[in-house]
Amino acid sequence: MASMSSLVALSIDTMLPALPAMGAALGVADANDYPLVISVLFLGMSIGTLIYGPVSDSLGRRGPIFFGLALFCAGTLLCLVADNFATMLIGRFIQGLGVAGPRIVSMALVRDIYSGRAMAKVMSLVMVVFILVPALAPLLGQLMIALGGWRMIFVMFLVLSVAVGLWFGLTQPETLPPAQRRAFSLSRIGRAVLAVFRQPQALGYSLAAGLMFGALIGYLSTAQPVLEVLYGLGDRFSIYFGVVALFIGISSWINSRLVMQLGMRYLSGAALLAVTVLSLIYLPVVWLYDGVPPLWSLMVFLSAAFFAVGMLFANYNAMALEPDELAPVAGVAAAVVGSVTTLIAAPIGSWIGQVYDDTVWSLVGGFAALSLATQFVVRYTEKRRSS
Repeated sequence: MASMSSLVALSIDTMLPALPAMGAALGVADANDYPLVISVLFLGMSIGTLIYGPVSDSLGRRGPIFFGLALFCAGTLLCLVADNFATMLIGRFIQGLGVAGPRIVSMALVRDIYSGRAMAKVMSLVMVVFILVPALAPLLGQLMIALGGWRMIFVMFLVLSVAVGLWFGLTQPETLPPAQRRAFSLSRIGRAVLAVFRQPQALGYSLAAGLMFGALIGYLSTAQPVLEVLYGLGDRFSIYFGVVALFIGISSWINSRLVMQLGMRYLSGAALLAVTVLSLIYLPVVWLYDGVPPLWSLMVFLSAAFFAVGMLFANYNAMALEPDELAPVAGVAAAVVGSVTTLIAAPIGSWIGQVYDDTVWSLVGGFAALSLATQFVVRYTEKRRSS
């Protein structure tokens, strides 16, 4: 499950060092258009998510995952041969449609076996690998560029997706037996979608995850110009990027160790409060230095903020899927949760990248505004749940 989910992280973070060279090769005039390579993939994921979940409830988990991996390979091939930016974006969109399969169906597969804190523990362990991969991904991207240019990154995607597909096929049995499958019906799917939207906990924590995921995408959209260009790190960008990502992995591992004792709500509540306070404290520092604070202070802020963020996603996803009435429609529920999360996060993160102005205002301001909004959503959700 962690390896399949990591295909998403690889599809994003290995591209970051390649954006300038790829943009120049494909005739991109405005550097602020580079983040479209990231946001278009998320758009494809958000649409694909709505498809794979219901289909997996009808056909089982394995088939949709294999189809998604095949579609991801098709999009990768199109990116590999792209000779203009429009073709690249189409290929990335198809990649997103494909990778949504293993990403969202793996969540339903885990929900077939686990629930509550146990599910949060498993999702945290998956998140550890999911985060450790992007910590190394920019370095891996630079290695591929050195070996054969930026197109070699897409060759790597092909090899890894085939390897993960073979591993999954040989080792993971089906978790949804035929007797528990539901006939594919638009009316049934509609009722299942309404059940998710009517469930305050499911909808509330989907919105919360989407807002904080938007802050993460905003960071991904601005990390390369901020660290590599604004602070002049050059090739050292990958090292600094990896250090920040490691803090998410460490906190996800700690979450997996503590969640059974302390619970999802306590850990996620403390983490959200921490990232909110950190962001609000750091904003005056950004103002004091006219939008370009010292690099060491930015790294301290990002590392601490992402350590807190690492405790949010696994818990928010587990709490969104926790209600017992969603267990019979885990595929649709996972699809709705994943789609809502991505549909909220992708435009927010893309906008943060589009308004980048050679300062860190959009990055830090995004964290502050989105964490405050998440506080409101979580408090309202818990109030509805308790009543």
